[in-house]
Amino acid sequence: MAKKQDSFSYTQSALRDLAQEILDYAKANGASACETDISEGFGRSISVRRGQLETIEYNRDKGIGVTVYLGQQRGHASSSDFSRAALRASVDAALSIARFTAPDPAAGLPDADRLWQGKAKEIAKLDLHHAWKISPEAATEIAQRCEAAAFDVSPQVTNSDGSSVYVQESQFVSANSLGFCGGFATSRHSISVGVIAGEGDDMQTGDWYSSARDPRELADPARIGDYAARRALSRLGSRRAPTCEVPVIFEAPQACGLLGSFVNAVSGGALYRRASFLVDALGQPVFSDNIHIDELPHIPKAMGSTMFDDEGIATQARQVVAGGVLQGYFLGSYSARKLGMQSTGNAGGCHNLIVRPGQKSLEELAREVGRGLLVTELLGQGVNYVTGDYSRGAAGYWIENGEISYPVQEITIAGNLREMFKNIVAIGNDTIIRGGKQCPSLVIGKMTIAGE
Repeated sequence: MAKKQDSFSYTQSALRDLAQEILDYAKANGASACETDISEGFGRSISVRRGQLETIEYNRDKGIGVTVYLGQQRGHASSSDFSRAALRASVDAALSIARFTAPDPAAGLPDADRLWQGKAKEIAKLDLHHAWKISPEAATEIAQRCEAAAFDVSPQVTNSDGSSVYVQESQFVSANSLGFCGGFATSRHSISVGVIAGEGDDMQTGDWYSSARDPRELADPARIGDYAARRALSRLGSRRAPTCEVPVIFEAPQACGLLGSFVNAVSGGALYRRASFLVDALGQPVFSDNIHIDELPHIPKAMGSTMFDDEGIATQARQVVAGGVLQGYFLGSYSARKLGMQSTGNAGGCHNLIVRPGQKSLEELAREVGRGLLVTELLGQGVNYVTGDYSRGAAGYWIENGEISYPVQEITIAGNLREMFKNIVAIGNDTIIRGGKQCPSLVIGKMTIAGE
């Protein structure tokens, strides 16, 4: 029999019963509508440093969230106590809050005809839950192998920020008074390492990780450590680049960050508040015509996969950007009503947003650039989503005559996201997955570099 620490405390059926009890009690006490989310999760994190076990941390969490409506007055409460008294107290608190809030014409449950009506077998096909029954001793050994592989690369790898193995399983049930009830279990496991190369005034860090729902799909620990070490070593001897305007390659992990900036700018909250540089951009070219972005929420084992969003609305595959033209926003029901539109099934965020890759390797992109900058690290939060102005600290590599010339640091790159998106002149074939986003390296035709 599985130990309690290695399994859920509740069955899906038990969570559904709790949800129904909340809905029934809310209705009996005057709520015109109600929705609830119930979740639990557990996991462990094992970390080593310089070959020695440093920490073993266990986590086990659970919680409920209750939202009630009195017409268009809304109240919300939450609790981590699943007892009947606590559930009812949460509903009572939400009702009390609702009575003192002003009516909001956009408030309310999602449209009933948009709710997911599928079967559990459809969720099962997504294959999102894979338990990793690994002992602390075995996890420690994996972390040690990962870190040791980094030290084996070179004696110039002089120190470590540690290596970790992370194991996590979660499950939830969402339900509302329109009859929707759905939920499922998920997992997310990872192996990571960070190391330091060099000594004295010339020290650089390098890190890497692998994350997957299925532990069998995690990268080999030795390869993760080896790659992290080589990234750190390649940064030794960094200096400042010249101040100039040149093409900039965003390495795939940093390009995922650009994709995140796009999602932020075309999400409902920013749009209805008119706090985005892409307000009223639907149907307009916002990227160069070589950019195609798809949302594919039903990919098996993918981190962003789901059959329904946080409100229970069914998710659909769609083109968000086609030939540079914006085809759709990211809206939940509330923001959609504020904009006079319909929900896109994105309450809670995007679901596997994928930039279609190009044909060229990172080396080929550098040859095409000729002279410019490859960005591998970004610092700070210098993005103004109202104007699109973009200015961030950066580190990476200077490109001269189509080849990596030397590593650079202590520079700033600047531009405007509206112009940067429309000036993506090349796309790599090196797609990387970061959570619910997948993106290859991207080349911006020109940005300002502030250096020497």
